[in-house]
Amino acid sequence: MKKTHPESLMMSYGYQPKQSAGAIKAPLFQTSTFAFQSAEEGKAFFEVAYGLREKQPDEEMGMIYSRINNPNLEILEQRLSLWDKADQCAVFQSGMAAISTVMLEFLKPGDLVLFSQPVYGGTDHFINYCLKDMNVDSIGFTADQSFDEIIDLVENSGKADRLSLIYVESPANPTNDLFDIEMCSAIKSYFETKDKKIFLAVDNTFMGPVWSSPLELGADLVIYSATKYIGGHSDLIAGAVLGDAETMIRIKTLRTFLGNMASPHTCWLLMRSLETLKVRMEQQARNAQAIAKFLNNHPIVKKVHYLGLLDKDSKDYSIFKKQYTSPGAMIAFEIDGNESEAFRFLNHLQLIKLAVSLGSTESLVQHPASMTHAGMDPELRDKIGITESLIRLSVGLENHEDLIRDIVNALEMVKSENNSINTLERQLVKAY
Repeated sequence: MKKTHPESLMMSYGYQPKQSAGAIKAPLFQTSTFAFQSAEEGKAFFEVAYGLREKQPDEEMGMIYSRINNPNLEILEQRLSLWDKADQCAVFQSGMAAISTVMLEFLKPGDLVLFSQPVYGGTDHFINYCLKDMNVDSIGFTADQSFDEIIDLVENSGKADRLSLIYVESPANPTNDLFDIEMCSAIKSYFETKDKKIFLAVDNTFMGPVWSSPLELGADLVIYSATKYIGGHSDLIAGAVLGDAETMIRIKTLRTFLGNMASPHTCWLLMRSLETLKVRMEQQARNAQAIAKFLNNHPIVKKVHYLGLLDKDSKDYSIFKKQYTSPGAMIAFEIDGNESEAFRFLNHLQLIKLAVSLGSTESLVQHPASMTHAGMDPELRDKIGITESLIRLSVGLENHEDLIRDIVNALEMVKSENNSINTLERQLVKAY
């Protein structure tokens, strides 16, 4: 029998209308605590929640307290698990809450984290500042490094026996660099021993759960800023982590005691968003393909970083075909010039909004070097491609012709002002 597609199950999975007066949509369970039918029932729920015993096969786990569980939280987590074919999901207050909880659970003082570069600016800061203060070491690697080069990098550090977590963001924010998840899984296996397990976590925010399945490629955990495509309406902040049951017990236990789960209202909004996730993302990708093609042929655009423009003979294209089913809706491009030209472009956009997020219904644009990645070491930032001329564009649901017109107008203004500046400079030279 053919399985029902996830997009069909997003409307009803995990919810029984008869349990809520027949409401077709799950109500908002805006409550802090839940009443037990008896003291014995309360005891049983806490035994399972605190890991004092395993849940019996036919035992129903009831609600306790919204820091531990809530109907909106549980229904949302069940639905998100379908997309990634995961055993379990944990939803958090923010993407950074999800990322930091994973790192705090699997890293302790003295450990080593191996991470891809570039990553989201907040992730980079947490690794290089917060974890460093906790005496956790880190080694970064780039997309152009081979399996052997990365192995040598770790072994030559003298810290190979301390490697506990490999953290990968692919496609990378903001450059769209691709990292081979299967290769990273092989690196994990190379360093693992009988007595020590190493975990591989993949941030899949740029592709969302529709276009990629990192767990099927060897990842132990997949992480999302659910604020982005999963939420998709710029009206909530959330994060998610998914994986196998054994690993997720550790994540959920730490979440319980950190208290950084998503609120019932946030979960209710995310359930709404999941119903349109696939159709939104597909339209955004169609728009992005048209815009990337236009940018790729514009005279003052030096380079376009978009998965739909990869050379079919390149290593990146083979990774793309293996890991993704769409080129996505994130575009990075380098304008001819530096920060001043980039800022002129950004300041002349009308339809596209200047804001630091992505994956929303509206198109958003930002300047990574001075905004989301401003906290990075400038020399490293430039080395890994986050230059002063780089612009990141998250393509929304507007008509692509209108978006291109807006981009054309802004690029023309840059060109016009550059010509005016050049003319003025020539006049000043003549005058002197």
